[in-house]
Amino acid sequence: MNKWDTLTPVLLQSIGETIYMVAVSLLIAGAAGLIIGALLYATRPGNLFENRVVFFVANLVINLIRPIPFIIFLTAVAPVTRAVTGTTLGTDAAIVPITIMATVVIARVVEQNLVAVDPGTVEAARAVGARRIGVLFGVVIPEALAPLMLGYTFMFIAVVDMSAMAGYIGGGGLGNFAIIYGYQQFNQQATWVTVAIIVVIVQAGQLVGNALAQRILRR
Repeated sequence: MNKWDTLTPVLLQSIGETIYMVAVSLLIAGAAGLIIGALLYATRPGNLFENRVVFFVANLVINLIRPIPFIIFLTAVAPVTRAVTGTTLGTDAAIVPITIMATVVIARVVEQNLVAVDPGTVEAARAVGARRIGVLFGVVIPEALAPLMLGYTFMFIAVVDMSAMAGYIGGGGLGNFAIIYGYQQFNQQATWVTVAIIVVIVQAGQLVGNALAQRILRR
């Protein structure tokens, strides 16, 4: 029997697990990161909702988490993962650390893109009587929408990468497939097939993200 007769169903399941991990993590982290990033921007000294305490705390948390290598972060937050999912193994368990790390990085990406918006645009909106919350969600975020889309595209790629690393701790997905059926069984073919599939997923996400950003810029 051809070994791929056995491996193909496992590979297809692994692809599904990767897509599931990436989709759920990015959905949650995308929303949470946008909120935290907007909060960071708005509470910066001299900004719309200046609040030094809130900004300091949020900024400190991000600065503490973001530099941690993800492979170490996976084990560091294992107690949190176990408390949320009841286990540290499987795709549901892998989603917890992926979501936390992605939220932190997205928050910083959002903040940086919002800070880049022309202050004159904000001042003009305020001059005509727009409320601060209206300026934030009606002016600043729409102005930064195209670069934000590119930032989210970058995060899609990063989350795919994190989902692969989750395979080291039994997180399932393509990373787990490459380790078990490629590395541990000295099967280079399985490893390179996994690499090719990940490249296709990343390229597809990049093309979609670039297309959406271009469409936003044309408006």
